[in-house]
Amino acid sequence: MKNKLSILFAAITLFAVVTQYYLMIESRVASILETTIRFFSFFTILTNSLVAIYFILSLVKKKNNYLSIIYKSGTLTAVTVYITIVGLVYQILLRHIWTPEGMQRLVDELLHSIIPILVIIFWYLYEEKISIKYKQLLKWLIYPILYLIFILIRGALAEFYPYPFVNVAALGLEQVLINSAGLLVLFICISAGCIKLGKILK
Repeated sequence: MKNKLSILFAAITLFAVVTQYYLMIESRVASILETTIRFFSFFTILTNSLVAIYFILSLVKKKNNYLSIIYKSGTLTAVTVYITIVGLVYQILLRHIWTPEGMQRLVDELLHSIIPILVIIFWYLYEEKISIKYKQLLKWLIYPILYLIFILIRGALAEFYPYPFVNVAALGLEQVLINSAGLLVLFICISAGCIKLGKILK
């Protein structure tokens, strides 16, 4: 059952990411290269891609090679935290700023609502929750911190910021850092909550 769900969830996630890329290319206002870079500047896209990669690699049978990290307790929880943040931030901060229609609406709901729910379900069913340690939380923060550094540097060079709450040109660096600190606190709270919940659920 686990493998079947992995295949299904990977297919759904890949469909959403690839279709979103196609839609973005179709409506691009910059070159294909620049649009592609912007596409992968969205935390939503990077994290959904990470979800797809996780599900695909979880199908590999060998557990003693460089892919063994996929099977370590905590890896699925980290992925779940990331995609949960994608869903929460979108519902709270971003949903109201646009009204997608047609295929874009379907993809939008998949990326920000459906896939986060699917990953949470998978986490509940298959993560080795009892083995997760709170100290792992610090490692999980590396990804969002590196992402923040990337988009701030990239934004300063290309004058493109993927989200309004990190738009230094509009808000100023101080406000963006305050917003980013708030999001990192949210990461920590969600991560700690998942670990605590995992120990309760076992």
